[in-house]
Formats: sequence, C-alpha cells, structure tokens
Amino acid sequence: MTRQSASEIADEAAAWVARIDAADWSDADERQLAQWMAADPRRRGALLQAQACWVALDAPPAIARATVPRRGFVLAAGGALAASIAGGFLWLAGGTTYRTDIGEIRRVPLADGSTATINSDTQLEVTLASKRREVRIASGEAWFRVAKDPARPFVVEAGQVVVQAVGTAFSVRRRDAGADIIVTEGIVEVWAAQADGYRTSLVAGQSAFVGDNAAVRVRAGAPSDADRALAWRAGAIDLSGKTVAEAITDFNRYNRRKLVLVDPRLAGEQIDGIFRTDDPEGFGKALHDSFGVAVDSGDSDAIRIGAKNVPGEEGSGVPMSLRQQGRKTGH
Repeated sequence: MTRQSASEIADEAAAWVARIDAADWSDADERQLAQWMAADPRRRGALLQAQACWVALDAPPAIARATVPRRGFVLAAGGALAASIAGGFLWLAGGTTYRTDIGEIRRVPLADGSTATINSDTQLEVTLASKRREVRIASGEAWFRVAKDPARPFVVEAGQVVVQAVGTAFSVRRRDAGADIIVTEGIVEVWAAQADGYRTSLVAGQSAFVGDNAAVRVRAGAPSDADRALAWRAGAIDLSGKTVAEAITDFNRYNRRKLVLVDPRLAGEQIDGIFRTDDPEGFGKALHDSFGVAVDSGDSDAIRIGAKNVPGEEGSGVPMSLRQQGRKTGH
C-alpha cells in the first residue's frame, strides 16, 4: 500500500471533522474513525490539528470529553480548514477546553506534541499560538510533558501564578490562594503575575507553593518524592508521611462518596500505604485495622470514620496512641 502524504492525511482529517458534526453520526462512524486513526500514527495528530484550526476560525470553545472526539466536539470549517492544514501551517488562536469529572483521570495529546495528564475534577484551556503556548487552569491539577520548542515557550497560568518551560515535565495544582508546582524533568520558572520581575527557578525533584501574593515556598526533594505526589497519574494515592486528615482530603478529590472524620482526635495520626483512588472503603478498613476505630459505611453518600465503638472489640473508637496518652495523663 502506498504511504499517504501529509496533505492527503490532512484532507481526510478535514472530512472527518465535517462528518463528526453531522446529525446522523453513529457508533459505526465512531468505530470507522478509530480504525482510520489506528492505521497511521500521523492521523491522530492531523485530526487534532483539524479540530484546532476550526477553533482558530472563531468557533465556540470545544469541550474535550475523550481523546477521540464525539459529535459536537468541533464543527466543520470547509475548504478553508483543509487548505490551512494542507499548507502545513497551523496555530491555534482560540482555546480548547478540557474537563474531567470527579474520579476521572485523562491523558490528552496536544497538537504541538506535548501531552497533558489531567487529574480529577479539573478544567483547563489550551491555546497554541505562533509565539507561545498557553494553558489556563481554572480548577484542579494537570501534569505536562512539554515538547521542546524554544521559539514558543510553554506557559501555564493558575490564577495569579505563572509557570514557564520550553521542554520539560511538571505539574500544576491550583489552590485557593496560589498553586503547587512539582518538577519531574528539566527546569521551570515560577512567579506571580503581579511580580513578573521576581522569578524563581525550579529543577527536577523540587516543588514549590507559589502564592497569589507572590510568596514562594520551595521544597527540595528526591525524584521519588515527586513520584509519590504524582501517583494519581496511575490511579493511585501514596499516603507516605501523610496524616489521616490529609489522606481523607486526597480521597475525597476522587470520589463522590465522601470520607467523613467524626472524631477529630484521629486527624493528626499518620498512616502509610498506597491505595487506589477509587477505594475509600479499603482506606477505611486500613484505619480500622491500624487504630481500632469503627468505620460506618452504611450511608450511600458517606463513609464515617470513628463514629462509634467497634462492636465486640475493646477500645473507645479513639486511636490507640491517643488512648495510651489519655491513661498516662490520668484522663
């Protein structure tokens, strides 16, 4: 079979974009699209470019719900779309919005060759322009592996916090008063928008919290620390060195059924282990086994920790270390 040229693939991608928006788009069309992309690794990138080019023609922002778009993700741009791709020149002037639901973790290839791994309950917008690549994180967290392009820096904005790289890998998590940044490869610069002249460089293994008020707290660490913090990319939560309260906060990011800590005396106790993000019940059992606390999972909306004594067992539903401390002090 004769290998297709780039322009031929671009023409076919433009035709697919038109078909995706058709009123009669079906599951059979979805399967045909998947087969078309699987036959040549260049085709997926061409389809992404076709979608992006329509956004550049002032289409409404697209909402990405999957790596392979469904009907309604883009609209056809006709001959202008095919011509712009066939000419080999594409810069995204608008933005493409990606959203994940609670518990959903998605890896998205970007048209410049970069990838974004998007954490639970996240919304971000990607704009690839001729002089720089921009990502705006409205909420949540994402990890980026950036394709090298010195002429177009890769800039992530999370509220007032700005992170810039050329070719590296790092994560950004938006917080109420700033953002957490973890660098896994290369070097990035971080700063607050109102303090552009005061930039801080972070290298692989380092992390930092950058406040909207321009305060920067840098934390040095080993690469293994970053891997633990980013275990969510593989659908896991690494609780090494975390307190029960911190662990509950982490689990509740990924599950609609929330963990509720009834006894606040348990909050500061440390727990270790690696759990699936979708296994709050397993975490509750670990607390029961480690501290002897009761776990009430009878509510479909919540799992209550330390709600009452464990039936048939000694103890007060309070962590062992706290019970011992109470006896020592006479309480």
